[in-house]
Amino acid sequence: MAEAERIIGTPDIPEAAGDGPEQSGPDSGETAAAEQDGQRAESDSLGETKPEGEGVADAEAGAASAGKGKRKIAVLFAVAVVAYAFDLISKMIVVAKLEHHEPIDLIGDWLRLSAIRNAGAAFGFGEAFTIIFTCIAAAVIVVIARLARKLYSLPWAIALGLLLGGALGNLTDRLFRAPGVFEGAVVDFIAPKGFAVFNLADSAIVCGGILIVLLSFRGLDPDGTVHKD
Repeated sequence: MAEAERIIGTPDIPEAAGDGPEQSGPDSGETAAAEQDGQRAESDSLGETKPEGEGVADAEAGAASAGKGKRKIAVLFAVAVVAYAFDLISKMIVVAKLEHHEPIDLIGDWLRLSAIRNAGAAFGFGEAFTIIFTCIAAAVIVVIARLARKLYSLPWAIALGLLLGGALGNLTDRLFRAPGVFEGAVVDFIAPKGFAVFNLADSAIVCGGILIVLLSFRGLDPDGTVHKD
């Protein structure tokens, strides 16, 4: 009987069958885990690609914005240089050819060229505060230079360029003309009938100021944004 049980129990078919699933179970689990890891890696790679693309787009947008800002700054300084050059050259001609001479009538007595020395502000106002006006002109130049870093609007670039050129023109007179540094008298020569005598620097400052007022009414900021109150 024992011999029969030994003979019958020798074929370990159930155990062999059981061993198969037990052996295949870990293998299949490892395979599934590997597949899951691959899927995670793929999803992670896809997830990383999107932010990287967004980062590239943001970098390109930032570079484009910086390029536009640099162009607006270039416009500002170009306008300032032109305004300053016209003012400086006109004053040199007036001092050399017109000062201490009779006025020149351009449009009858409605508009004439008459050289005078102005120790005050624009259009002859405040002659007793020459040093104060000199400091104000220097402060305006500093403010415009600082504001230029956030400039992305072409109209604002033109307006600030006119202000900068005009302020530089009159500041040059304050620093280098008689009677002395910071007290120099500005050369004025445009004399409309019934109005104060002024120069091209004064004209640039007034035009720039008017343009700034118009831009402010339209809600356009120096950085290019538009807002409505």
